[in-house]
Amino acid sequence: MFTGIIEDLGEIVQLKNEESNLHITVKSNITSELKIDQSVAHNGVCLTVVAIENDVYVVTAIKETLDKTALKHWTVGDKVNLERAMKLGDRLDGHIVQGHVDQTGRCVSVKDENGSWVFTFEYDSSLNNVTIEKGSITLNGVSLTVVNSEKDSFSVAIIPYTYEHTTFHQLNEGSEVNLEFDVIGKYVKRLNDLRH
Repeated sequence: MFTGIIEDLGEIVQLKNEESNLHITVKSNITSELKIDQSVAHNGVCLTVVAIENDVYVVTAIKETLDKTALKHWTVGDKVNLERAMKLGDRLDGHIVQGHVDQTGRCVSVKDENGSWVFTFEYDSSLNNVTIEKGSITLNGVSLTVVNSEKDSFSVAIIPYTYEHTTFHQLNEGSEVNLEFDVIGKYVKRLNDLRH
């Protein structure tokens, strides 16, 4: 479980294919605090630490993960949002995040609001995911509040701190992002669908 509150921006320093798996080496300020077998969210994707050396660590993404997330587009030098799993008893500053990406979305608009930004994203609503106005969404691992909720699109308002301390400053029109929809909303939607 995660909260969607980003701890660090990591840098991809190596990508190595092995059969259908991708081994990802990440340089991070939190590497010294990690342990083998620990879960870390990378742009919202929960991956397990399999090796650590000095200030870098390695995680492995399987074909299923690569097929369903934006990780397949990563290149050496890319920055990624990192969050370690939450500790029981800590404050839940964001919202309940599983680290299981539901689908990808695409940025269709970035609007400068004179000190903040409004990013608009489209997604495939036929995959049965929904947003609600003022509900929660996790975008590349960042816990956010939905504004302008539509059937197949939504917007989020980004403050300067989030813009600077996450990968939002790298996103522009056409960027593909990982989306994890609110877990409570997913259960409500599924129960409602089963009743009809």
